[in-house]
Amino acid sequence: MPPANIGIIGHPLGHTLSPVFQNVALRHHGIDAEFTAWPVAPDDLAAKVESFRAPHFIASCVTLPHKQAVIPMIDELADTAKAVGAVNWIINDGGKLIGHNTDAPGFYRALTELGGFTVAGRNAVVLGAGGAARAIVYALVNAGIGQLTIANRTLERAQALATEFSASTDAEISSVEMTTFALSRLAPSIDLWVNTTSVGMAGGPAPDQSPIDANLLRAGQTGYDAVYAPPETPFLRDIKAAGGTALGGLTMLVLQGAVGFELATGTPAPVADMFAAVDEAIGK
Repeated sequence: MPPANIGIIGHPLGHTLSPVFQNVALRHHGIDAEFTAWPVAPDDLAAKVESFRAPHFIASCVTLPHKQAVIPMIDELADTAKAVGAVNWIINDGGKLIGHNTDAPGFYRALTELGGFTVAGRNAVVLGAGGAARAIVYALVNAGIGQLTIANRTLERAQALATEFSASTDAEISSVEMTTFALSRLAPSIDLWVNTTSVGMAGGPAPDQSPIDANLLRAGQTGYDAVYAPPETPFLRDIKAAGGTALGGLTMLVLQGAVGFELATGTPAPVADMFAAVDEAIGK
């Protein structure tokens, strides 16, 4: 078996899909490596990251809960990682470890290439104010969103995120508490809804629920759910039922991985093959 010099770290990792589509990409280009899942507990993280400096090591994807914790352990942050405040890929550049964030470009590619959504000048709501929300807000702001509202159950977190990103854009960024009343006042003008909360996630606290009232949705809107298990969440079913365009988190998972693969290997990611591998793995 080829050396395990590229992979993913997290804790716990469970049944991560990343090796499924990354190994397809490696085989496509004949790269002598095996993308491996490495469960790494927080106490073992520093030693694991230090091992990434080895000459044979290419890169590692980084998932929860390590996306912020790895930052002081590496040498340099790419601009997107600095702005988002999180690292989801560590690239070994001759022993120098560089942190990247590909969640933002992965989301943008999914939204525009697969969803056909034009961001510039549009009106969006991002539900949630955690790490995934930061990457998505960054992507929308960079793409010229016109108005952006961050909605969160804890209003102070939404306000802090809105204030931080307002300093670097001409977009109108605001915050509201994530209640049906507050969202109902915004709903008629919304072009894009993005869910970054865990509501609707399999195994989560509310797997059968949507983060917003279905009555707020209408035809012509796009709904994006960062949740990828299950592939179709209650939120996405409600978007479809309203006549809107629905995009699930598997698109962001694969496309952030495609961007990371290209950074790590310098070769174009075979995106269609990567998606086909995921579809087969989940029985789609």
